[in-house]
Amino acid sequence: MSDWIVLAIGMAASCVVVLSIVAINNRRLSEDDDPSETPDVIEYMTMMIGVVYAIVLGLAIAGVWEGRGAAEDAARREAQALHEVQERVQVYPAAVRDRVRGDIDTYVSYVVDTEIPYMIKHGDNTQRGSDLLGVVRRDVTSFEPRTPLANQAYQPVVDQVAAADDARNARADSSGPTMPGVVWFGLIVGGLVAVGLIFTLQIRRSRRELILAGLYSALIAFLLFLIWDFNAPYGRTPAEAAASFAALFPHVG
Repeated sequence: MSDWIVLAIGMAASCVVVLSIVAINNRRLSEDDDPSETPDVIEYMTMMIGVVYAIVLGLAIAGVWEGRGAAEDAARREAQALHEVQERVQVYPAAVRDRVRGDIDTYVSYVVDTEIPYMIKHGDNTQRGSDLLGVVRRDVTSFEPRTPLANQAYQPVVDQVAAADDARNARADSSGPTMPGVVWFGLIVGGLVAVGLIFTLQIRRSRRELILAGLYSALIAFLLFLIWDFNAPYGRTPAEAAASFAALFPHVG
């Protein structure tokens, strides 16, 4: 099911629930009920809880956004380092150059097709991926430069392979969900409390009050969905996580 469909269903459901409760409550009110009798302390508590919950939501959104940014940066650095290796070995002998580029293509193909889906599911890299990157490392470290250009390129190429390995480890470290379970418990319970408190203000059936109540509940549902979506640092599909590799290695797939 598409994320957009899930979002639409969640927002619509929250509106229906809130408006249904308002309608049921209004049927149970007596004719002499006066909504102006709502104690001031309830209005103050509702305002303060709403402000606190808004701050918590903002921090949660900032946290998952930062986590996704760190994950995307790790994948980008890994892909960029491997791309630099392919470009810098241009000055190597043809046999060495082709071997290095071929092994990098093999590694990237494995990462895109196998390792990233595994990483999203299990939160770690595979041993096979480590072995393939080790082949690339041996290719570049075992080469003995015999020309000035090859000698100048040797150490930067070795450094780029090390950078790719470091970024690969960071990619795995960033693959887990950002929000722990206890935070989700607080967000969901806080959302229920924030929505529930609006019923203490004795909402009537006027169009303005119903619209505001529905929009308020839909907004909270949208923000919770936003946190849930960003809580997957590499997105919900392998294609999103492999975007950096696809951009720099379009011929591999």
